[in-house]
Amino acid sequence: MNFLSPELDRYSELNSTPEPNYLQELAAETRSSIDMPQMLSGHVQGRFLSLMSKLLAPKLILDIGTFTGYSALCMAEGLAHDGMLHTIDIKTPLAPLVDRYLRKAGFHDRIHQHLAPAMEVIPRIEGTFDLVFIDADKQNYVNYFELVVDRLRPGGLIIADNVLWSGKVLDPDAQQDGETKGLAAYARKVGTDTRVENVLLPLRDGLLVSRRK
Repeated sequence: MNFLSPELDRYSELNSTPEPNYLQELAAETRSSIDMPQMLSGHVQGRFLSLMSKLLAPKLILDIGTFTGYSALCMAEGLAHDGMLHTIDIKTPLAPLVDRYLRKAGFHDRIHQHLAPAMEVIPRIEGTFDLVFIDADKQNYVNYFELVVDRLRPGGLIIADNVLWSGKVLDPDAQQDGETKGLAAYARKVGTDTRVENVLLPLRDGLLVSRRK
């Protein structure tokens, strides 16, 4: 769902820093040739992820849900000089496209693609996370949170996407849907977890930002 009118959405884009050229190309290719292109983070959300990353200067970023690599490339803009980003997805047919844009952007040696279930991959990644972006299967959001929160440095961020879910989180008729239930459970979980403080931003389809205390 677009919560803003097309005119306000365009106004937001015009008053946000432009995307790098390679992200404009990636967005255009995703929209023209990939199924479910609405999964793309897009310009304004991408600039938000970039800005958060630049503020944190992270050494270790975790991106759960690669899709075509747009969000990973946005967050990589803020990596510390010796930083690394791990991105996880099971959509192996998209891996060559992602790799092509990682190389075009010059991040191919600082972004590692994992092609396996995230629940298996996350425990194998060593280190303390500075920034985590969750944008994968909604039923597992709580499980992903539990896997990463105690490995997040104080002041680090977990950002979860799609938490408004086109408004379905308020629709009683949608509450039995597995994805909607998973997102509602995630909001309840982080809202009551004393390890984090949170703000839900009505940006695009909703971003729930949690800071490790």
